[in-house]
Amino acid sequence: MKLGLINSAWVQANQPTVFGLRKTKEIGFDSVDIFIDPLDADEQECRQVKEECDRLDLPIVSICCVALGLIDFNPSVQRFHVERVRRYLDLARQFDARNLLLVLGEYVWNQEVISPDEQWSTGVANCRIIGDHAEKLGLRVALELEPFRLSLLNSVDEMVRFIDDCDHPAIRANIDVSHLLLAGVKPEEVRKFGDRAIHVHISDCDGKKHGDLPPGRGVVPFEPYLREIQSLGIDGAMSIELEYSPEPDRIVEWVEEAYRETDRLMKQLNWRQPK
Repeated sequence: MKLGLINSAWVQANQPTVFGLRKTKEIGFDSVDIFIDPLDADEQECRQVKEECDRLDLPIVSICCVALGLIDFNPSVQRFHVERVRRYLDLARQFDARNLLLVLGEYVWNQEVISPDEQWSTGVANCRIIGDHAEKLGLRVALELEPFRLSLLNSVDEMVRFIDDCDHPAIRANIDVSHLLLAGVKPEEVRKFGDRAIHVHISDCDGKKHGDLPPGRGVVPFEPYLREIQSLGIDGAMSIELEYSPEPDRIVEWVEEAYRETDRLMKQLNWRQPK
């Protein structure tokens, strides 16, 4: 299992992209996930990311995409977001990435007005369309489990049900360790993913709200979750997710700390060999 970093840690601390990629490699990460919007980034920026990662021998495993409009009740909004996700997949192919990390979002209007079943079926239908494009490009889509009450995919059971309803080989799951704790998921429930999971996020939290802290700064009992994830035999990467550091001027120390703690956890499980 590779140990990666989502480069949003640097971006949200207002650090230049190239600086963040170079520090990622210097600290010791095996891979990187890229948070970039192909509708905002120009060709030069995208080319620079790819060329720098190639020069550093830092493979891009995943690109992160939030597309809440895929379950919108307006067909025009859905069409826009399907096309937008296609653009993300095209960029992922350009980056030689392995998957697209996709966040679907939440039920609207407190699950009233529009029935939850209708919103669910809308998400399934649009993910099948996206899955077709991903499969054509040799990519897969890793859906994010979000720990919020109205999120479509807020438990292992709901994630499994959604993937099974999609019934598409390119539509798979991402496992976020801190999200599991916040969603009240017990470590042994991870087994329910079976072969559906292809990517992993790791961070810590206070056990009450979304935090994305370096491992060790919160209350997540990592070892039992990681042992269950390890047993799934995922051939991919576990990427550290650090969002909106409270001390952006110390982002380098923040990332270094997260690397050290995660590296230590993985080595304890014989999941990563010393360099």
